[in-house]
Amino acid sequence: MSATGHIGHTPPPFFKRGPAPLARLAFFVTLALLLLVADLRFRTLEVARMAVATVLWPLQKAVLLPVEGAGEAGNYFSNLASLQQENVELRQRQLAQANLLLRQAHLEDENRRLRALLAMQERLAVPARAAEILYAARDPFARRVIIDRGLTHGLETGQAVIDDLGVVGQITRAFPLTSEVTLLTDKNQLIPVQVARSGLRAVVAGAGSGAMELKFLPANADVQPDDTLVTSGLDGIYLPGLPVAKVISIDRNNSFSFARIEAMPLAGVERHGQVLVLGRRIAPELPEEPKEPVKKPGKGKRTAK
Repeated sequence: MSATGHIGHTPPPFFKRGPAPLARLAFFVTLALLLLVADLRFRTLEVARMAVATVLWPLQKAVLLPVEGAGEAGNYFSNLASLQQENVELRQRQLAQANLLLRQAHLEDENRRLRALLAMQERLAVPARAAEILYAARDPFARRVIIDRGLTHGLETGQAVIDDLGVVGQITRAFPLTSEVTLLTDKNQLIPVQVARSGLRAVVAGAGSGAMELKFLPANADVQPDDTLVTSGLDGIYLPGLPVAKVISIDRNNSFSFARIEAMPLAGVERHGQVLVLGRRIAPELPEEPKEPVKKPGKGKRTAK
């Protein structure tokens, strides 16, 4: 038996072993050149290229999906952080603009009241000085405020304090740089007034709770709701005709000696911050009476005898 005849060991056939590597290289190079020339000249592979692109499109999208997802997630978080920062800046800008708008509205209202005070100062027949309310007094049972004018500015106790709407109160204590003003709603404050409609004179007193009350008027007094009370000027402190309060309710109970009449102050007693301090009223000088000439005693005529 020959060496090639061993059982289980036979030489491999030619086609199973395949051609030589150089032959395969030459074959595939020739095939590639033929396909390249055919596609370039006759576009024979266009349909095949489209079919392969169509078949591979889902696979391409599946491969690119994680990359696109990572990019979209990065853009989302980047845009989210940018939007949050922009919202914070816009909110801060909005708050700053709101503060400016509120401040502007406050300044416009303050300018309007100052112009009204200056216009009232021009109409008054006494000297007046503008002042600003600093803070309220610390006594919770009194209605008093502190203004930024005092003795060094020519103020003194007893001077009337008004605003552009009416009477605010009276200076009850003066310091070198500040003064204490007792508001007309204080329980110890009394102002002689007059009903503008009927001319009835009365006295209005503070009720201590932001309201006022007409004192010592009989039940049949000629007073009606919405009547305006003005200063009568009988006390020598307030000028006559300054608005004081408006009547809001009347209780004419015959079981009491006097009617109970409540009123509300017309001025911004506990609201406004600018006031006008009136100077002292100067009594007009009385005209001097003409003096009669003194007759000098003349010499008597002598009678002829």
